[in-house]
Amino acid sequence: MRERAPRRIFLHYIHLMETAFEQVLTNCYKDEMISYMDSHPEAFKEAIELAISEKQPYAWRAAWLLWSCMEENDFRAQGFVKRIIDTLATKNGGHQRELLKILSMMELNEEYEGLLFDICVSMWSKVNNRSSVRFEAFKVISALAKRHPDLTHEITFLTQNQYLETLSPGIKRVVAKMVKEIPI
Repeated sequence: MRERAPRRIFLHYIHLMETAFEQVLTNCYKDEMISYMDSHPEAFKEAIELAISEKQPYAWRAAWLLWSCMEENDFRAQGFVKRIIDTLATKNGGHQRELLKILSMMELNEEYEGLLFDICVSMWSKVNNRSSVRFEAFKVISALAKRHPDLTHEITFLTQNQYLETLSPGIKRVVAKMVKEIPI
């Protein structure tokens, strides 16, 4: 019977399989990651591809990093908007939150806004989701309702007590403030 290679050799092999960008994601602080992205613009596409992938721990970290490296409606991300929206519902907690932050920086066409609105309503409605995820989803809902007054009737329904009771007092206050800014 053949013996298994020691764990450290296996981990070393896995480390060698990482791309340079993946190594940055797992071994650097955020300011170093941003510096890497600034000096390696070619890494942006890899970052987006990782962000929408299932390849953890890189996927979440890439999404977390991206919104710090993007400009409003960043042309480099425009071609990925539909894919980000399509994968959003398949991700979990913090990963969803980071992808929502990316999407909130992008100008979306009406079709994409509709898809995103529906996904965000679903995230918000799941009262057992992390508060931070629900809050990011509500920020998107609020922004879309401001742009599309026909959605404002949804806000009244989505801010009933059953959706607010699991939130912290601080998040409740911010949500209430956001609702006041929507012409209902």
